[in-house]
Amino acid sequence: MATIDKNKFQFVKRDDFASEVIDAPAYSYWKSVFRQFLKKRTTIIMLAILIGILLMSFVYPMFSNFDYNDVSKVNDFSARLNPPSAKAFFGTDNNGKSLFDGVWFGARNSIIISFIATVINVVVGVIVGGIWGISKSIDRIMMEVYNVISNIPFMLIVIVLTYSMGSGFWNLILAMSLTGWIGIAYTIRVQIMRYRDLEYNLASRTLGTPTMKIVTKNILPQLVSVIVTQTSQLLPSFISYEAFLSFFGLGLPITVPSLGRLISDYSQNVTTNAYLFWIPLTVLILVSLSFFIVGQNLADASDPRTHR
Repeated sequence: MATIDKNKFQFVKRDDFASEVIDAPAYSYWKSVFRQFLKKRTTIIMLAILIGILLMSFVYPMFSNFDYNDVSKVNDFSARLNPPSAKAFFGTDNNGKSLFDGVWFGARNSIIISFIATVINVVVGVIVGGIWGISKSIDRIMMEVYNVISNIPFMLIVIVLTYSMGSGFWNLILAMSLTGWIGIAYTIRVQIMRYRDLEYNLASRTLGTPTMKIVTKNILPQLVSVIVTQTSQLLPSFISYEAFLSFFGLGLPITVPSLGRLISDYSQNVTTNAYLFWIPLTVLILVSLSFFIVGQNLADASDPRTHR
């Protein structure tokens, strides 16, 4: 028999606690979210477009002395209706105003309005939906409210409110936020009803955990992807609503630029000097599309079931 060279071996001491050590890589939810989020090529492309639009919309106006209501160049025929060039990137209109400046000033106002309206609707919707989903007495009342409001077209409500309150920045936001949260609240209510009677929530309730703590600690973290999905749908929707209302002379005052206002002002230039109409429309499409795709991809990435 061959002899064993004990010098080639190292004796290991017995460790009674070794079986308690979790031999698995550390999991970080948000690291996994951003890893999954940045994995898609469409995310990178649309995120770059979105960042570029946001920088131009919020940084460029800080260094520009553009006045949307300035018509001092209307008698300067050399400054009127110049096509896009190195001197005027997006060209000029029949008043000699720079379309490049108008687009980014207008995009800034459109994005600010949609962002504020989205934040208000999401916050109110999540809070009301959380209370709605956990309380059976409130559920009976809110279902009747939901049945009434959801059967009235949202755009009709916004148009009526803007007509009655008049044009204005905060009036438009109020019109968009007065009933816009009801759909989010209903979605959160349905999701909470799915989770509230699961075993771990029943155990928490049995142990005396307050109901609100169960909602905020146990249930709402499960709904991150749902909330992000709702947000990604609202942002481009409100941008489109603002453009629609401004196109028909509602919402913002006529002295305040927005993408919808520019499209309305240059709607007669669809074929003649077409750049005046199509450039603001293209920027509006890019803003809405990039917000939607980036938001949807973030919502998919925030779902733990997509993590590996």
